[in-house]
Amino acid sequence: MTTMATVAPARASQTWYKILYVQVLIAIVVGALVGWLWPAVATNDWVKALGDGFIKLIKMVIAPIIFCTVASGIAHIQDAKKVGRVGVKALVYFEIASSFALLLGLIMGNLIQIGRGLALKPDTAAVANYVKQAEASKSVDFILNIIPDTVVGAFARGDVLQVLLFAILFGFSLMALGERGERLRGMIDDVANAVFGVIGIIMKAAPIGAFGAMAFTIGKFGPAALGNLIGLIALFYVTAALFVVVVLGVIARIVGFSIFKFIVYIKDELLIVLGTSSSESALPQLMEKLERLGCSKPVVGLVVPTGYSFNLDGTNIYMTLATLFIAQALGVDLTFGQQLTILLVAMLTSKGASGVTGAGFITLAATLSVVNPALVPGMAIVFSIDKFMSEVRALTNITGNGIAAVFVSWWEGELEHATLLARLDRPTTVDTGR
Repeated sequence: MTTMATVAPARASQTWYKILYVQVLIAIVVGALVGWLWPAVATNDWVKALGDGFIKLIKMVIAPIIFCTVASGIAHIQDAKKVGRVGVKALVYFEIASSFALLLGLIMGNLIQIGRGLALKPDTAAVANYVKQAEASKSVDFILNIIPDTVVGAFARGDVLQVLLFAILFGFSLMALGERGERLRGMIDDVANAVFGVIGIIMKAAPIGAFGAMAFTIGKFGPAALGNLIGLIALFYVTAALFVVVVLGVIARIVGFSIFKFIVYIKDELLIVLGTSSSESALPQLMEKLERLGCSKPVVGLVVPTGYSFNLDGTNIYMTLATLFIAQALGVDLTFGQQLTILLVAMLTSKGASGVTGAGFITLAATLSVVNPALVPGMAIVFSIDKFMSEVRALTNITGNGIAAVFVSWWEGELEHATLLARLDRPTTVDTGR
Protein backbone atom coordinates (compact mmCIF):
# COMPACT_ATOMS: atom_id res chain seq x y z
CA MET A 1 0.00 0.00 0.00
CA THR A 2 1.29 3.45 -0.83
CA THR A 3 0.11 6.90 0.03
CA MET A 4 0.14 9.87 -2.28
CA ALA A 5 3.67 11.22 -2.24
CA THR A 6 3.43 14.07 -4.68
CA VAL A 7 1.34 17.17 -4.79
CA ALA A 8 -0.84 17.73 -7.80
CA PRO A 9 -0.16 20.83 -9.89
CA ALA A 10 -2.03 23.93 -8.85
CA ARG A 11 -5.38 24.16 -10.59
CA ALA A 12 -6.63 27.21 -12.36
CA SER A 13 -8.18 29.77 -10.04
CA GLN A 14 -11.86 29.04 -9.46
CA THR A 15 -14.62 31.64 -9.57
CA TRP A 16 -15.17 32.67 -5.94
CA TYR A 17 -18.87 31.81 -5.82
CA LYS A 18 -18.17 28.27 -7.06
CA ILE A 19 -15.85 27.46 -4.12
CA LEU A 20 -17.55 25.15 -1.64
CA TYR A 21 -16.50 26.87 1.59
CA VAL A 22 -17.67 30.24 0.22
CA GLN A 23 -21.06 28.76 -0.67
CA VAL A 24 -21.39 27.15 2.77
CA LEU A 25 -20.37 30.38 4.53
CA ILE A 26 -22.94 32.39 2.57
CA ALA A 27 -25.58 29.75 3.31
CA ILE A 28 -24.84 29.93 7.06
CA VAL A 29 -25.18 33.73 7.10
CA VAL A 30 -28.38 33.69 5.03
CA GLY A 31 -29.80 30.91 7.19
CA ALA A 32 -29.08 32.88 10.36
CA LEU A 33 -30.78 35.98 8.92
CA VAL A 34 -33.84 34.01 7.84
CA GLY A 35 -34.08 32.38 11.26
CA TRP A 36 -33.83 35.76 12.98
CA LEU A 37 -36.14 37.79 10.71
CA TRP A 38 -38.69 35.11 9.77
CA PRO A 39 -38.72 32.49 12.56
CA ALA A 40 -42.09 31.13 11.47
CA VAL A 41 -40.66 30.28 8.05
CA ALA A 42 -37.37 28.99 9.46
CA THR A 43 -39.07 26.53 11.81
CA ASN A 44 -41.10 24.99 9.02
CA ASP A 45 -40.63 21.21 8.81
CA TRP A 46 -39.37 21.49 5.22
CA VAL A 47 -36.63 23.95 6.23
CA LYS A 48 -35.57 21.65 9.07
CA ALA A 49 -35.56 18.75 6.60
CA LEU A 50 -32.88 20.48 4.51
CA GLY A 51 -30.34 20.18 7.30
CA ASP A 52 -31.51 16.78 8.53
CA GLY A 53 -31.55 15.40 4.99
CA PHE A 54 -27.97 16.46 4.28
CA ILE A 55 -26.71 14.84 7.50
CA LYS A 56 -28.58 11.64 6.62
CA LEU A 57 -26.98 11.61 3.17
CA ILE A 58 -23.52 11.86 4.71
CA LYS A 59 -24.25 9.25 7.39
CA MET A 60 -25.44 6.96 4.59
CA VAL A 61 -21.87 6.61 3.29
CA ILE A 62 -19.93 6.68 6.58
CA ALA A 63 -20.21 2.93 7.25
CA PRO A 64 -18.98 1.79 3.80
CA ILE A 65 -16.16 4.36 3.83
CA ILE A 66 -14.93 3.22 7.24
CA PHE A 67 -15.17 -0.45 6.29
CA CYS A 68 -13.35 -0.05 2.98
CA THR A 69 -10.65 2.24 4.38
CA VAL A 70 -9.90 0.17 7.48
CA ALA A 71 -10.19 -3.29 5.91
CA SER A 72 -8.09 -2.34 2.88
CA GLY A 73 -5.52 -0.51 4.99
CA ILE A 74 -4.98 -3.47 7.34
CA ALA A 75 -4.94 -5.97 4.49
CA HIS A 76 -2.14 -4.05 2.78
CA ILE A 77 -0.01 -3.81 5.92
CA GLN A 78 0.92 -7.50 6.06
CA ASP A 79 2.03 -7.00 9.67
CA ALA A 80 -0.47 -7.70 12.45
CA LYS A 81 1.82 -6.23 15.10
CA LYS A 82 1.76 -2.87 13.34
CA VAL A 83 -2.03 -2.64 13.59
CA GLY A 84 -1.86 -3.22 17.33
CA ARG A 85 0.97 -0.74 17.69
CA VAL A 86 -0.97 1.99 15.87
CA GLY A 87 -4.03 1.27 18.00
CA VAL A 88 -2.09 1.57 21.26
CA LYS A 89 -0.41 4.80 20.15
CA ALA A 90 -3.78 6.25 19.17
CA LEU A 91 -5.34 5.40 22.55
CA VAL A 92 -2.37 6.88 24.42
CA TYR A 93 -2.70 10.09 22.41
CA PHE A 94 -6.48 10.19 22.97
CA GLU A 95 -6.17 9.92 26.74
CA ILE A 96 -3.46 12.58 26.97
CA ALA A 97 -5.35 15.04 24.74
CA SER A 98 -8.63 14.37 26.59
CA SER A 99 -6.93 15.02 29.93
CA PHE A 100 -5.67 18.40 28.74
CA ALA A 101 -9.16 19.29 27.47
CA LEU A 102 -10.77 18.37 30.80
CA LEU A 103 -8.15 20.23 32.81
CA LEU A 104 -8.45 23.36 30.67
CA GLY A 105 -12.23 23.32 31.15
CA LEU A 106 -11.85 23.06 34.92
CA ILE A 107 -9.24 25.82 35.07
CA MET A 108 -11.32 28.25 33.00
CA GLY A 109 -14.50 27.38 34.91
CA ASN A 110 -12.82 28.13 38.24
CA LEU A 111 -11.04 31.29 37.08
CA ILE A 112 -14.13 32.81 35.41
CA GLN A 113 -17.16 31.84 37.48
CA ILE A 114 -19.88 32.82 35.02
CA GLY A 115 -22.65 30.97 36.89
CA ARG A 116 -22.07 32.62 40.27
CA GLY A 117 -25.09 34.70 41.38
CA LEU A 118 -27.46 33.75 38.54
CA ALA A 119 -29.88 31.94 40.91
CA LEU A 120 -31.83 30.44 38.00
CA LYS A 121 -34.67 27.99 38.57
CA PRO A 122 -34.30 24.84 36.46
CA ASP A 123 -37.18 23.16 34.62
CA THR A 124 -36.50 19.47 35.27
CA ALA A 125 -39.15 18.29 32.82
CA ALA A 126 -37.17 19.67 29.88
CA VAL A 127 -34.23 17.36 30.50
CA ALA A 128 -35.97 14.30 31.91
CA ASN A 129 -35.39 12.24 28.76
CA TYR A 130 -31.64 12.93 28.72
CA VAL A 131 -31.33 12.04 32.40
CA LYS A 132 -33.16 8.77 31.78
CA GLN A 133 -30.80 7.87 28.92
CA ALA A 134 -27.77 8.70 31.06
CA GLU A 135 -29.02 6.57 33.96
CA ALA A 136 -29.59 3.64 31.62
CA SER A 137 -26.04 3.72 30.24
CA LYS A 138 -23.36 1.58 31.90
CA SER A 139 -19.70 0.99 31.07
CA VAL A 140 -20.28 -2.71 30.48
CA ASP A 141 -23.12 -1.88 28.06
CA PHE A 142 -20.79 0.37 26.10
CA ILE A 143 -18.26 -2.47 25.70
CA LEU A 144 -20.93 -4.99 24.69
CA ASN A 145 -22.51 -2.55 22.23
CA ILE A 146 -19.26 -2.46 20.26
CA ILE A 147 -20.09 -6.03 19.21
CA PRO A 148 -22.96 -5.98 16.67
CA ASP A 149 -25.79 -8.50 16.81
CA THR A 150 -25.23 -9.00 13.08
CA VAL A 151 -22.81 -7.52 10.57
CA VAL A 152 -25.73 -6.30 8.46
CA GLY A 153 -27.25 -4.65 11.52
CA ALA A 154 -24.04 -2.70 12.19
CA PHE A 155 -24.10 -1.28 8.65
CA ALA A 156 -27.85 -0.64 8.78
CA ARG A 157 -27.60 1.39 11.99
CA GLY A 158 -24.37 3.09 10.88
CA ASP A 159 -22.75 2.38 14.25
CA VAL A 160 -19.14 3.57 13.78
CA LEU A 161 -17.55 1.35 16.44
CA GLN A 162 -19.42 -1.77 15.35
CA VAL A 163 -18.47 -1.25 11.70
CA LEU A 164 -14.90 -0.51 12.80
CA LEU A 165 -14.69 -3.79 14.75
CA PHE A 166 -15.90 -5.85 11.80
CA ALA A 167 -13.60 -3.95 9.41
CA ILE A 168 -10.57 -4.72 11.61
CA LEU A 169 -11.46 -8.42 11.77
CA PHE A 170 -12.12 -8.52 8.02
CA GLY A 171 -8.82 -6.76 7.33
CA PHE A 172 -6.90 -9.32 9.40
CA SER A 173 -8.70 -12.09 7.51
CA LEU A 174 -7.66 -10.57 4.16
CA MET A 175 -4.12 -10.22 5.47
CA ALA A 176 -4.05 -13.94 6.29
CA LEU A 177 -5.26 -14.83 2.78
CA GLY A 178 -2.13 -13.33 1.26
CA GLU A 179 -2.10 -13.46 -2.55
CA ARG A 180 -5.49 -15.20 -2.63
CA GLY A 181 -7.09 -12.07 -1.23
CA GLU A 182 -5.50 -9.72 -3.76
CA ARG A 183 -8.55 -9.62 -6.04
CA LEU A 184 -10.89 -8.91 -3.10
CA ARG A 185 -8.58 -6.15 -1.84
CA GLY A 186 -8.70 -4.58 -5.27
CA MET A 187 -12.50 -4.74 -5.28
CA ILE A 188 -12.67 -3.06 -1.87
CA ASP A 189 -10.36 -0.28 -3.09
CA ASP A 190 -12.60 0.22 -6.13
CA VAL A 191 -15.70 0.38 -3.94
CA ALA A 192 -13.97 2.99 -1.76
CA ASN A 193 -13.20 5.11 -4.83
CA ALA A 194 -16.82 4.84 -5.96
CA VAL A 195 -18.13 5.84 -2.53
CA PHE A 196 -15.81 8.85 -2.47
CA GLY A 197 -17.36 9.76 -5.82
CA VAL A 198 -20.79 9.61 -4.16
CA ILE A 199 -19.48 11.92 -1.44
CA GLY A 200 -18.37 14.37 -4.12
CA ILE A 201 -21.95 14.46 -5.42
CA ILE A 202 -23.47 14.82 -1.94
CA MET A 203 -21.11 17.67 -1.01
CA LYS A 204 -22.67 19.82 -3.72
CA ALA A 205 -25.73 19.96 -1.45
CA ALA A 206 -23.70 21.13 1.56
CA PRO A 207 -24.78 24.81 1.26
CA ILE A 208 -28.44 23.76 1.21
CA GLY A 209 -27.97 21.59 4.28
CA ALA A 210 -26.08 24.32 6.14
CA PHE A 211 -28.78 26.86 5.31
CA GLY A 212 -31.59 24.63 6.57
CA ALA A 213 -29.83 23.64 9.78
CA MET A 214 -28.78 27.19 10.69
CA ALA A 215 -32.14 28.77 9.81
CA PHE A 216 -34.04 26.24 11.94
CA THR A 217 -31.64 26.63 14.89
CA ILE A 218 -31.87 30.43 15.00
CA GLY A 219 -35.59 30.39 14.21
CA LYS A 220 -36.42 27.95 17.01
CA PHE A 221 -34.08 29.11 19.76
CA GLY A 222 -33.32 32.65 18.59
CA PRO A 223 -31.32 35.41 20.26
CA ALA A 224 -33.78 35.40 23.18
CA ALA A 225 -32.62 31.88 24.12
CA LEU A 226 -29.19 33.25 24.92
CA GLY A 227 -30.32 35.60 27.71
CA ASN A 228 -28.12 35.56 30.78
CA LEU A 229 -26.36 32.45 29.52
CA ILE A 230 -24.41 34.24 26.81
CA GLY A 231 -21.47 34.40 29.22
CA LEU A 232 -21.25 30.61 29.33
CA ILE A 233 -21.39 30.42 25.53
CA ALA A 234 -18.61 33.00 25.22
CA LEU A 235 -16.47 31.25 27.85
CA PHE A 236 -16.91 27.91 26.09
CA TYR A 237 -15.96 29.42 22.74
CA VAL A 238 -12.85 31.04 24.23
CA THR A 239 -11.81 27.86 26.06
CA ALA A 240 -12.26 25.72 22.94
CA ALA A 241 -10.23 28.25 20.93
CA LEU A 242 -7.47 28.16 23.56
CA PHE A 243 -7.37 24.38 23.40
CA VAL A 244 -7.08 24.37 19.61
CA VAL A 245 -4.48 27.15 19.43
CA VAL A 246 -2.38 26.22 22.47
CA VAL A 247 -2.72 22.47 23.07
CA LEU A 248 -3.27 21.30 19.51
CA GLY A 249 -0.95 24.06 18.31
CA VAL A 250 1.91 22.67 20.42
CA ILE A 251 1.21 19.15 19.13
CA ALA A 252 1.24 20.46 15.55
CA ARG A 253 4.50 22.30 16.22
CA ILE A 254 6.08 19.09 17.54
CA VAL A 255 5.27 17.44 14.21
CA GLY A 256 6.54 20.50 12.35
CA PHE A 257 3.57 22.41 10.96
CA SER A 258 1.28 25.33 11.87
CA ILE A 259 -2.13 24.69 13.44
CA PHE A 260 -3.46 27.76 11.62
CA LYS A 261 -2.45 26.38 8.22
CA PHE A 262 -4.10 23.09 9.13
CA ILE A 263 -7.34 24.89 10.01
CA VAL A 264 -7.25 26.67 6.65
CA TYR A 265 -6.63 23.32 4.95
CA ILE A 266 -9.81 21.78 6.45
CA LYS A 267 -11.91 24.96 6.24
CA ASP A 268 -14.51 23.28 4.01
CA GLU A 269 -15.11 20.58 6.59
CA LEU A 270 -15.20 23.06 9.47
CA LEU A 271 -17.84 25.19 7.78
CA ILE A 272 -19.97 22.15 7.02
CA VAL A 273 -19.72 21.12 10.67
CA LEU A 274 -20.58 24.68 11.73
CA GLY A 275 -23.70 24.66 9.59
CA THR A 276 -24.90 21.19 10.59
CA SER A 277 -23.49 21.05 14.19
CA SER A 278 -22.48 17.45 13.51
CA SER A 279 -18.84 16.43 13.12
CA GLU A 280 -19.97 13.23 11.38
CA SER A 281 -21.14 15.32 8.42
CA ALA A 282 -17.50 15.91 7.42
CA LEU A 283 -15.93 12.59 8.47
CA PRO A 284 -15.51 10.98 5.02
CA GLN A 285 -14.11 14.12 3.42
CA LEU A 286 -11.74 14.67 6.37
CA MET A 287 -10.32 11.15 5.98
CA GLU A 288 -9.71 11.75 2.28
CA LYS A 289 -7.98 15.08 2.95
CA LEU A 290 -5.75 13.58 5.65
CA GLU A 291 -4.55 10.91 3.21
CA ARG A 292 -3.78 13.61 0.66
CA LEU A 293 -1.92 15.49 3.37
CA GLY A 294 0.60 12.66 3.55
CA CYS A 295 -0.85 10.62 6.40
CA SER A 296 -0.71 6.84 6.20
CA LYS A 297 -3.98 5.34 4.95
CA PRO A 298 -4.08 2.59 7.64
CA VAL A 299 -3.43 5.18 10.36
CA VAL A 300 -6.19 7.47 9.08
CA GLY A 301 -8.55 4.51 8.82
CA LEU A 302 -7.90 3.45 12.41
CA VAL A 303 -7.42 6.78 14.20
CA VAL A 304 -10.21 8.97 12.80
CA PRO A 305 -13.20 6.60 13.23
CA THR A 306 -11.94 5.53 16.67
CA GLY A 307 -11.41 9.15 17.63
CA TYR A 308 -15.10 9.87 17.09
CA SER A 309 -15.74 7.81 20.23
CA PHE A 310 -12.51 8.14 22.19
CA ASN A 311 -11.12 11.58 21.33
CA LEU A 312 -13.90 14.12 21.89
CA ASP A 313 -11.94 17.15 23.08
CA GLY A 314 -14.81 19.59 22.59
CA THR A 315 -17.21 17.37 24.54
CA ASN A 316 -14.70 17.08 27.40
CA ILE A 317 -14.32 20.86 27.65
CA TYR A 318 -18.09 21.27 27.55
CA MET A 319 -18.70 18.77 30.36
CA THR A 320 -16.27 20.34 32.82
CA LEU A 321 -17.35 23.92 32.06
CA ALA A 322 -21.06 23.08 32.14
CA THR A 323 -20.73 21.11 35.39
CA LEU A 324 -19.00 24.01 37.14
CA PHE A 325 -21.46 26.53 35.68
CA ILE A 326 -24.47 24.53 36.92
CA ALA A 327 -22.94 24.13 40.37
CA GLN A 328 -22.25 27.86 40.57
CA ALA A 329 -25.74 28.78 39.35
CA LEU A 330 -27.37 26.48 41.94
CA GLY A 331 -25.08 27.70 44.70
CA VAL A 332 -23.41 24.30 45.19
CA ASP A 333 -19.73 24.49 46.17
CA LEU A 334 -17.74 21.61 44.71
CA THR A 335 -14.75 20.42 46.73
CA PHE A 336 -11.38 19.67 45.16
CA GLY A 337 -12.20 15.96 45.47
CA GLN A 338 -15.49 16.41 43.62
CA GLN A 339 -13.76 18.36 40.85
CA LEU A 340 -11.20 15.60 40.58
CA THR A 341 -14.14 13.19 40.29
CA ILE A 342 -15.41 15.27 37.38
CA LEU A 343 -12.15 14.59 35.54
CA LEU A 344 -12.28 10.85 36.14
CA VAL A 345 -15.99 10.42 35.45
CA ALA A 346 -16.00 12.66 32.38
CA MET A 347 -13.07 10.69 30.97
CA LEU A 348 -15.30 7.61 31.02
CA THR A 349 -18.73 9.07 30.18
CA SER A 350 -17.39 10.92 27.14
CA LYS A 351 -16.37 7.64 25.52
CA GLY A 352 -18.86 6.49 22.94
CA ALA A 353 -20.48 9.91 22.47
CA SER A 354 -20.79 10.60 18.75
CA GLY A 355 -20.51 13.94 16.98
CA VAL A 356 -24.29 14.22 16.64
CA THR A 357 -26.13 17.00 18.44
CA GLY A 358 -27.41 15.93 21.87
CA ALA A 359 -24.78 13.32 22.64
CA GLY A 360 -22.80 15.81 24.71
CA PHE A 361 -25.93 16.62 26.71
CA ILE A 362 -26.50 12.95 27.54
CA THR A 363 -22.90 12.52 28.71
CA LEU A 364 -23.30 15.67 30.83
CA ALA A 365 -26.27 14.03 32.57
CA ALA A 366 -24.21 10.93 33.26
CA THR A 367 -21.36 13.01 34.69
CA LEU A 368 -23.60 15.12 36.94
CA SER A 369 -25.41 12.10 38.35
CA VAL A 370 -22.11 10.64 39.57
CA VAL A 371 -20.43 13.84 40.79
CA ASN A 372 -23.46 15.18 42.70
CA PRO A 373 -27.06 14.07 42.00
CA ALA A 374 -28.28 17.46 43.27
CA LEU A 375 -26.79 19.03 40.13
CA VAL A 376 -28.82 16.94 37.66
CA PRO A 377 -31.92 19.22 37.65
CA GLY A 378 -29.59 22.10 36.80
CA MET A 379 -29.12 20.66 33.31
CA ALA A 380 -32.26 22.54 32.35
CA ILE A 381 -30.34 25.78 32.91
CA VAL A 382 -28.11 25.10 29.90
CA PHE A 383 -30.69 23.17 27.89
CA SER A 384 -31.86 26.20 25.88
CA ILE A 385 -28.36 27.07 24.72
CA ASP A 386 -27.02 23.56 24.16
CA LYS A 387 -27.63 23.87 20.42
CA PHE A 388 -25.41 26.96 20.28
CA MET A 389 -22.64 25.08 22.08
CA SER A 390 -22.89 21.89 20.03
CA GLU A 391 -21.36 23.61 17.01
CA VAL A 392 -18.16 24.37 18.92
CA ARG A 393 -18.10 20.87 20.42
CA ALA A 394 -18.24 19.42 16.92
CA LEU A 395 -15.67 21.87 15.50
CA THR A 396 -13.21 21.10 18.30
CA ASN A 397 -13.80 17.35 17.97
CA ILE A 398 -13.14 17.22 14.24
CA THR A 399 -10.03 19.43 14.52
CA GLY A 400 -8.71 17.27 17.36
CA ASN A 401 -9.23 14.06 15.40
CA GLY A 402 -7.50 15.52 12.35
CA ILE A 403 -4.46 16.48 14.41
CA ALA A 404 -4.53 13.04 16.08
CA ALA A 405 -4.26 11.27 12.71
CA VAL A 406 -1.34 13.48 11.65
CA PHE A 407 0.46 13.02 14.98
CA VAL A 408 0.05 9.22 15.08
CA SER A 409 1.22 9.00 11.45
CA TRP A 410 4.30 11.02 12.42
CA TRP A 411 4.82 8.92 15.57
CA GLU A 412 4.59 5.78 13.45
CA GLY A 413 7.12 7.20 10.98
CA GLU A 414 4.63 7.14 8.10
CA LEU A 415 3.98 10.85 7.58
CA GLU A 416 5.21 12.27 4.28
CA HIS A 417 6.48 15.55 5.69
CA ALA A 418 7.24 17.16 2.34
CA THR A 419 3.72 16.46 1.13
CA LEU A 420 2.30 17.79 4.40
CA LEU A 421 4.09 21.13 4.14
CA ALA A 422 3.38 21.51 0.43
CA ARG A 423 -0.34 20.81 0.90
CA LEU A 424 -0.64 23.20 3.84
CA ASP A 425 1.11 25.94 1.91
CA ARG A 426 -1.28 25.48 -1.03
CA PRO A 427 -4.63 24.35 0.44
CA THR A 428 -7.17 23.30 -2.18
CA THR A 429 -10.59 21.76 -2.09
CA VAL A 430 -10.26 17.98 -2.09
CA ASP A 431 -10.70 16.24 -5.41
CA THR A 432 -12.82 13.20 -4.60
CA GLY A 433 -12.08 11.68 -7.94
CA ARG A 434 -8.65 10.47 -6.68
